[in-house]
Amino acid sequence: MRYRRLGRTNLSVGEIGHGLWGMSGWSGSDDQRSAQALQISADLGCNFFDTAWAYGQGNSDRLLGQLLLRNPHKRLYAASKIPPMNRKWPASSADRYEDVFPEEHVLQHVQLIRAALEVDTIDLLQFHVWDDSWAENKEWRRIVDRLKSENLIGHFGLSLNRWQPSNGIKAIRTGCVDTVQVIYNIFDQSPEDELFRICEEMNIGIIARVPLDEGSLGGKLTPNTRFPEGDWRSRYFGPENLPATLKRVGALQAIVPDGMTLPEVALRFILSNRLVSTTIIGMRNRDHVHSNVALSDGAGLKPDLLQALRQHRWDRDVASWAS
Repeated sequence: MRYRRLGRTNLSVGEIGHGLWGMSGWSGSDDQRSAQALQISADLGCNFFDTAWAYGQGNSDRLLGQLLLRNPHKRLYAASKIPPMNRKWPASSADRYEDVFPEEHVLQHVQLIRAALEVDTIDLLQFHVWDDSWAENKEWRRIVDRLKSENLIGHFGLSLNRWQPSNGIKAIRTGCVDTVQVIYNIFDQSPEDELFRICEEMNIGIIARVPLDEGSLGGKLTPNTRFPEGDWRSRYFGPENLPATLKRVGALQAIVPDGMTLPEVALRFILSNRLVSTTIIGMRNRDHVHSNVALSDGAGLKPDLLQALRQHRWDRDVASWAS
C-alpha cells in the first residue's frame, strides 16, 4: 500500500480506503464476512476506513469499532458521518440548516458514533449532506470548533451531494473544513473543473468516493440486472438509469487494454490524480480486498489512455432515483 497526505490533517492514509456502506446498506452483506474483509484490508496496509451512522443505523460503525479493538497496535483511521436530521439526501437550499444539523442532533450522533467505534476521539467526522447556502451560518462553525476543542473529533469534513462538486466551496473557504468527500470516477469528472483546484489551494484532503459508479464500472451489470427492494441500487440502476449506463460501460470496455480489467482501469484513473488523497471502495470479501489493494503500486495509466478516458465524462443532473 502506498500512502498520501490527507490535506492539512497531515494524516498519512492509504491510497485505497475501505468503504463500509455495502456492509450494511446493500443486499448480500454478512457481518462475519465483512469483519474478515476488514481484517484482511488492515493486514494489507489499508488504514483509512469510511463509514456513517446511516449505514445500518450504526452497524457499519460497530463493525469498524470491532476492527479497531482487534488491532490496537495498528494506527487505523476511522471516518464517520452524521446523518441529516430531516433524513433528506441530498440537501438543498430549501432546507434550513437548523432542521438538518441542529446542535442537539450533532452532539447526540457524535456520542452514538464514539460509542459504536469505542473511541474517545473520532479521527474524522463528516456531515453526510451539505448545501452551501449554510456556509455563513455561524452555528455549524461553532459546533465544529467545540467538538475539536473538547477532543471529541480530530478533524471535520463534508460529504458533498452527488453531482454537485462545487456545492461546498463556500464552506471550504471559511477555513473550518479539513476534508471533502466527493464522487469522482471515469464518468463523474466534474470535480476537476473547480473543486480540486480550490482544495489544492486551501490544502484540503480529497476523499474520492464511488470509484466504480455504484458498481457499473465493475463491468458485471446486464439488462436483466435487478436488485432486491430495499437495496439502494434497485433505484440507482432502475429503468431511468440502467440502459444509459450499460451503453456507456460498453463503450468503455472497448478501450480497456489487454491484460487489464475495467475495474482496474477505473481505480487507476483515480489514483493517477495526485490531488486525490484516497479513494474509498466497498470491499465485502477477501478477493475484492486483495485485487483492489494490489493496485496501490504506483503504476499510473499511460497518458494516451488517460486522454481517451476523459472522453467518457458523463455530466448528469440531480435526479430522485440517484439520491
